[in-house]
Amino acid sequence: MEHGTTTTTTTTPLLESLPPSKRASKLQTLGNIIVSVVGTGVLGLPFAFKIAGWVAGSIGVAIVGITTFYCMLLLVRCREKLASEEPLAESRTYGDLGYRCFGTTGRYLTELLILVALCGGSVAYLVFIGQNLHSVFQSHGLTLTSFIFVLVPVEIGLSWIRNLSSLAPFSIFADICNVLAIGIVVKEDIGQALGSGFSFGERTTITSNIGGLPFAAGMAVFCFEGIGMTLALENSMQDKAKFPRLLAQTFGGITFVYILFGFCGYMAFGEETRDIVTLNLPRNWSSIAVQLGLCLGLVFTFPVMIHPINEILEGKLKIADKDNNESTGLRKIWTYISRAIVVVVLAILASFVPEFGVFASFVGSTICAVISFVLPATFHLKLFGSSLGIWQKALDSFVVFCGLFFAVYGTYNTVVGF
Repeated sequence: MEHGTTTTTTTTPLLESLPPSKRASKLQTLGNIIVSVVGTGVLGLPFAFKIAGWVAGSIGVAIVGITTFYCMLLLVRCREKLASEEPLAESRTYGDLGYRCFGTTGRYLTELLILVALCGGSVAYLVFIGQNLHSVFQSHGLTLTSFIFVLVPVEIGLSWIRNLSSLAPFSIFADICNVLAIGIVVKEDIGQALGSGFSFGERTTITSNIGGLPFAAGMAVFCFEGIGMTLALENSMQDKAKFPRLLAQTFGGITFVYILFGFCGYMAFGEETRDIVTLNLPRNWSSIAVQLGLCLGLVFTFPVMIHPINEILEGKLKIADKDNNESTGLRKIWTYISRAIVVVVLAILASFVPEFGVFASFVGSTICAVISFVLPATFHLKLFGSSLGIWQKALDSFVVFCGLFFAVYGTYNTVVGF
């Protein structure tokens, strides 16, 4: 998701303009793309394959990956066109593009959607941590909600840290634990296959429940959640001309890994696959260590996730108080209070979420679908207009229609059950 938005001006960028010497190399940009896209949602893919069937799940992930890549390229094309028309008014964020296409309304709508998506991702973080801690310490008799609220004082304290760069190593640590979890699941799959000798006939290929397909697609969209960082990633690269090719290669690799992992997880656990696949792992020291490592990493990266939310709220507070003569100390107190309230509200919302998989699919089906598909194609149609060929217009219009239809239908299926 996009980790920074603007609220008081129309030109303040997410990232300050970097001199060429400080821009990211190809390898660094590759790493940034992976970190921006791959998250804990990947651990819900085996459950999505269980719901949709392994053939339908594989095709769905591939389609979502290709479409997300296409829409990211549309954002880059939009930025390039605007830069050629007005070189001094560079668009570096999603909100900037919204403003250049539809004025102030476009900016506020785009940033509101990103804000809601960030809230949804933050709630998913808390649910994920709570479910894993509940699995590890289930013998202690605490409920899932109890584990979520135990995190509140810790997260409030971490949200008060002013220098978020000090938490960056924990983000890397969480990514390492993600890789370890994937490795353990694949190892378990091989062990299950050799031990039980299952056949493909024992696993669902394409579900007969039509509601399972949009549910799995919503989970896939949730996994490809980094489109809001597209312009920031491109802007940070030394050789921007190589960005589309690098993005294509990276997305190809990520999509392949997603399909392989979803397939392996479902083959390993079949109809017993849980919404977070680490909950299926045997209770041995390596599995418990990975679960606790994931939780620890996410506890320390949660403040980074909610930082843009705090920035927006604090920006509004500054606008409201600009004519008042409040002291700096009192303003800081209000800042601490607002950050604490954000954590408490998100924890309360998380306590009402039935399980990670259902909520992740809901977020993917609604907000993420609009941000990832509808807005990029709409911006492209708006900016290029009559200069587009009929097939390009048809493709963009098809993406907009499918994104809106998927958002409505996927939401309906998630709410009423599948």
